[in-house]
Amino acid sequence: MIIAIDGPAGSGKSTVARQVAAKLRFRYIETGSMYRAVAWKARQRGIDLGDRERVAEVARGLDLEFVPRPEGQSLLVDGENASPVLKDEEVGRGAAVVAAYKEVRDIMTAKQREIGRSGNVVMDGRDIGTIVFPEADWKFFLDADPAERGRRRYLELKGKNQVVDLDVIVEQVKQRDHEDRNRPIAPLRPARDAILVDTTHLRIEEVVDEVARRIQAAPAS
Repeated sequence: MIIAIDGPAGSGKSTVARQVAAKLRFRYIETGSMYRAVAWKARQRGIDLGDRERVAEVARGLDLEFVPRPEGQSLLVDGENASPVLKDEEVGRGAAVVAAYKEVRDIMTAKQREIGRSGNVVMDGRDIGTIVFPEADWKFFLDADPAERGRRRYLELKGKNQVVDLDVIVEQVKQRDHEDRNRPIAPLRPARDAILVDTTHLRIEEVVDEVARRIQAAPAS
């Protein structure tokens, strides 16, 4: 079974996908971290993220491996656990740049399909149900009001003792939305047959329970 959970930044998709995977005892794949890995590795090598050909070369050569650990899933990038640095805001902005390149998306999509074909996976991202696995058994699209998504991100960063401004974070969320929804390659949008879930006023536990309930209540094929 392949379960696709898409949505914009701050919609709760990563947390929901991770917990749904744990509840169903499936493998969890956070595809957004793969694009972050490309941006991070390119910058490590001193490559301008505007140089799409060299960035695509980086993406093509990356060895990416998701490894479950007691403290949570880690992404090994060329054998190095890069998960802590991939959460950096600057890396996230770089990911938005490289994710707009068709060459990079084609490479990452192929890698994601290879991972997903092992079966019994929950994948989260922005184009899993529309591009990567349009034939997924289940497709969910999570969304929430931009102000609420910005607030969530603000609290997350505050919890890491980072100095942040709520208004700035909300504007960054809106800007990322605009870029993701309007890019010519694999724009952010729900699949036609996706189940839409507005998480604005819901706790994570409520969303997880709703998603898992729908899947577990379905008759066996």
